[in-house]
Amino acid sequence: MVDLDNDGLPDLFLVTGSVYPELEKKLPGYPFRTPRVIFRNLGNGKFEELVDEAGPGVAAAHASRGCAFGDFDNDGDVDVLIVNMNEPPSLLRNDLAPDAGHWLKVKLVGVNSNRSAIGARAIARYGDRRQAQEVLSQSSFYSANDPRLHFGLGREQRAHLEIRWPSGLVQRFEDLAADRLVTIREGDDSLL
Repeated sequence: MVDLDNDGLPDLFLVTGSVYPELEKKLPGYPFRTPRVIFRNLGNGKFEELVDEAGPGVAAAHASRGCAFGDFDNDGDVDVLIVNMNEPPSLLRNDLAPDAGHWLKVKLVGVNSNRSAIGARAIARYGDRRQAQEVLSQSSFYSANDPRLHFGLGREQRAHLEIRWPSGLVQRFEDLAADRLVTIREGDDSLL
């Protein structure tokens, strides 16, 4: 689950593929390589499957095992790196329209907690919404996400952040401008 369109709602992205390539020869209805699956979050617990809108990288058939999310090209949207069986990985660049939603990216650096900030939780408040994300060491099979946390803010241009560190320290940052990366060091109230 990751916000692929910066609207503040987490979307669903799945990689697929059979486990046994031999099965396809006996049962053609169960192919080894299958397309990826993406569902856009419409809010209120409803999702829509994106087929043509998602592009050829999603529709391409692969036997995939894991995926990692991160802003690989640092343009403000989340891209996807996919681990495929017996072939190179796939990098799906997400290029949102210039009028897409705003975003805030947060890099946490632990001081008393571990330096990678694993286990730290960031809560972003913007408009009437709230999102929480944690820094994790692993996300999918053989995959680890970008450790920078990415918050899609929709139309909101400012956000408030609360950081809860594994050490127990809580830091708050009010009225942060959107569309930028902020680096926060544990115990330091200035933004880098």
